[in-house]
Amino acid sequence: QVQLVESGGGLVQAGGSLRLSCAASGRTFSSYSMGWFRQAPGKERDFVAAISWNGDSTAYVDSVKGRFTISRDNAKNTVFLQMHSLKPEDTAVYYCARGRFGNSYSAANYDYWGQGTQVTVSS
Repeated sequence: QVQLVESGGGLVQAGGSLRLSCAASGRTFSSYSMGWFRQAPGKERDFVAAISWNGDSTAYVDSVKGRFTISRDNAKNTVFLQMHSLKPEDTAVYYCARGRFGNSYSAANYDYWGQGTQVTVSS
């Protein structure tokens, strides 16, 4: 059984930064791509970023390109999402997930999910 635990969320002013972490249990973390998704109230869960198993390939939704960076430390079974220049529209619950088929934009291609961490950006 794989467990994913996110941390690092909080309240920040517009223009600020946060770094989210996702710690994974299990010995196969380094074999899988990982992704970050977010869900705002009343909206669907949307793709944010993904990273390949070895970190060589990343993908981002257009709205966060140049502001967010996904990275991973396979020795620590952890994936990160560094967020800069945060905007009120970035407010959401952020989830990490384990990918089944590379850097997919579709939530259907992720099989394990964390419980989420709240990010709130005030204007």
